[in-house]
Amino acid sequence: MDGAIKAVLGPTNTGKTHLAIERMVAHSSGAMGFPLRLLAREVYDRVRAIKGDKDVALITGEERIEPPGARYLCCTVEAMPRSANERAFLALDEAQLSADRERGHVFTDRLLHARGREETMLLGAATLEPLVKALVPNVEIVTRPRFSILKHVGPRKLSRLPPRSAVVAFSAEAVYAVAEMLRRFRGGAAVVMGALSPETRNRQVALFQSGEVDYIVATDAIGMGLNLDVNHVAFAGLTKFDGVRQRRLEPAEMAQIAGRAGRHQRDGTFGTLSGWNGRGEDPEFAEEEVYAIEEHRFAPLTHLYWREAEPRFDSLAVLINDLEAAPRDPVLRAAPEAIDLATLKRLAEEPLAEAIRTPGDVRRFWEVCSLPDFRQRGLDVHARFVARLWEDLREGHIGADFAAARIAELDNPAGDIDTLQGRIAAIRSWAYICQRPDWVLARDEMAARARGVEARLSDALHARLKERFVNRRTSLLMKSLGREADLLPIAVAPDGSVQVEDEGIGELRGFRFVVDRAAGHAEGKMLLAAAEKALPRLLGARAEALAAARLEGVRLERGALLWDGEELGRVSFAPGTLNPRVTLARAVLQVPQPARGTLEAAIDRWIAGRLQALAPLATLIAASRDPAAGSEARALLLALIAGNGVATREAAGIVRLPQATRPFLRQIGVNFGALDVFAPALLKPAPRQALVDLGLDRRPFEPAMPPVIDARRPLPAGYRLAGSQAIRVDLAEKILRAAHERRVGAQQGKRRRRFPLDLALSTSIGLTPGNALRLLNQAGFRAQRARPLVGGAFGPPRPDMWDWRPQNGSPARVAARPPEGGAFAALADMVR
Repeated sequence: MDGAIKAVLGPTNTGKTHLAIERMVAHSSGAMGFPLRLLAREVYDRVRAIKGDKDVALITGEERIEPPGARYLCCTVEAMPRSANERAFLALDEAQLSADRERGHVFTDRLLHARGREETMLLGAATLEPLVKALVPNVEIVTRPRFSILKHVGPRKLSRLPPRSAVVAFSAEAVYAVAEMLRRFRGGAAVVMGALSPETRNRQVALFQSGEVDYIVATDAIGMGLNLDVNHVAFAGLTKFDGVRQRRLEPAEMAQIAGRAGRHQRDGTFGTLSGWNGRGEDPEFAEEEVYAIEEHRFAPLTHLYWREAEPRFDSLAVLINDLEAAPRDPVLRAAPEAIDLATLKRLAEEPLAEAIRTPGDVRRFWEVCSLPDFRQRGLDVHARFVARLWEDLREGHIGADFAAARIAELDNPAGDIDTLQGRIAAIRSWAYICQRPDWVLARDEMAARARGVEARLSDALHARLKERFVNRRTSLLMKSLGREADLLPIAVAPDGSVQVEDEGIGELRGFRFVVDRAAGHAEGKMLLAAAEKALPRLLGARAEALAAARLEGVRLERGALLWDGEELGRVSFAPGTLNPRVTLARAVLQVPQPARGTLEAAIDRWIAGRLQALAPLATLIAASRDPAAGSEARALLLALIAGNGVATREAAGIVRLPQATRPFLRQIGVNFGALDVFAPALLKPAPRQALVDLGLDRRPFEPAMPPVIDARRPLPAGYRLAGSQAIRVDLAEKILRAAHERRVGAQQGKRRRRFPLDLALSTSIGLTPGNALRLLNQAGFRAQRARPLVGGAFGPPRPDMWDWRPQNGSPARVAARPPEGGAFAALADMVR
């Protein structure tokens, strides 16, 4: 063709691809061939944004987006159609791959024969220059310098690896090992390998590009045109298996990978990764290799691989002979036997080859043998798959139902990384099959199904890789190192969890930070260190919020202030006083001032509010300090205070109490009962609860009368024992008062001592008859059972008769004395 042919050569980061895109969109039509499907997709999106969806097509082995009349084609080199030569502009990217053992013959064919009507661009490394001059007459050579400087910085340990680094390894095992170490110590890494699907690689690259992780671990696939924001490239090794032997990388290969460091005007560095495998076999660059990489000076290529691109299809033997023919040009070398040719030769010896005789069948059989070995499981497995595919295609097309069933079998996103990789490789084979124009019925529908399954499997694989190799919270914290405490992205959620952005690192229980239990030892230390830097700010805000909410959610339990399951402090009282002293817990003492002072003031106000229920006790304490009360009254008050408002008549020293002091005591709320002296105001649930909560009463609190008393537990506060039950002392006094009133009423004007007594009141209060009898016995009441009616007698049964027999001696006689007032007043006068 008469169109100009230009070879744009130079190292990485010279803007060659960007230049070709600009030239293509300046023409009326164009096509570009790329070494990777993801590069073709990236450029497709860029050109589509300029020219619109209808004018741009994407053609790869597994995906075809071809709007009718599309003027611009973005293709993989293998899928580039012959019709690309009809375009005004044509470009071949990474043309130096013509020297690759596996794919070189395809690139060489495009280099020799792919031409645009008006302009052709060959993009590649400078090492290609002498061979381009020898093979392409009238070519214009344009060399472009690198935009930034690439500098060697020597070996780096994993812990010293700078952010925005790429680590390059040459086996899946090494990639996984380095990624796992980065997850543990630096928060994680993206993973890029040739075995991943293009969608998964794109998602992993996006994970790195977005800044969610600062590291990417890859095989040498990273050197194939991936545009990454990498500042440093670290080589985990300098040898690789090239399909034939384990060998050291060539300096040009090293430069292709190291050149990923630096973008546009930003300089980059490269070096090796040391101490990561624990074997002391750290790779090292030779001085001449460093010089060649930094100065971009490499030995030129001496040959390119070639294979006949248009073989004859007269027979299988003729086809194989043409594909194995030697090139005539001295700078070309016969390509090593690729998987497609090996499969053809293997199946040509099988019985199925006997029926392949016509040129049409031979051509179609060669197309089937050209199916890429996506699964990478070796020649035998791939040849069997191709043979089965040929059996299905020999009679025509593969049925849509059969293809749909095979695709559906692979539509399963469950499984580990290796399982998903196997399914993706299998579905890529079916995506390739369904893209062929004459292989599958309902081609467009089946191709769409295959792409959908591949997308779902790729999403699942990306998620598994992220779960295994990315610890987002560690990554976020590593980025926060060196920041001021106020700038750390650490906050407390409403549920108390401490988060770095949306990732939890632990929780605040009260004012105590607890590291996430799922974190390992090393990670836990880092999480704790990060949290401690932000804790003063977090605790201060938490204390002020709690104070502003008036200690909502705080409760008292036996003198302990509890909030969020943790102890804020303890309340204590000096003996015989209601002056509280709050001792803050160690965690609360970490709250900085002035927030801690605000919280302490709020706690004092809160406790003062709880003490209001103990105003009757405060009255008793104040009276016990009044000299005018007299020593006997003060002694009784001290007994009441010690019993928190209840004392037996014996403990209160009622025998020694002068009658003149009783009005004073009644005036401050003291009642004199048959068995106990008590302050009724302190027997109500609110003060009883307050006494127990504040730790002033160690006995259990019972808001209602318990049905049965557990002998192993202390008697509830404010209760006395009545057989197997406990009864509050004021209710016990009510029963005893009713018994004395009945006795006095029955004996007035009569000389009898016995009287009937109804136990309905005690039953309504909750005492069983037996326990009511025991309570009355404590006050001196004795029951005499009535004899039953004689046989044959009629009428109501005789009632039980009671009498009251106080114990001998003054204390018993006084203890049996009923309270003053009402009918008890007459009895009191009689006793006096």
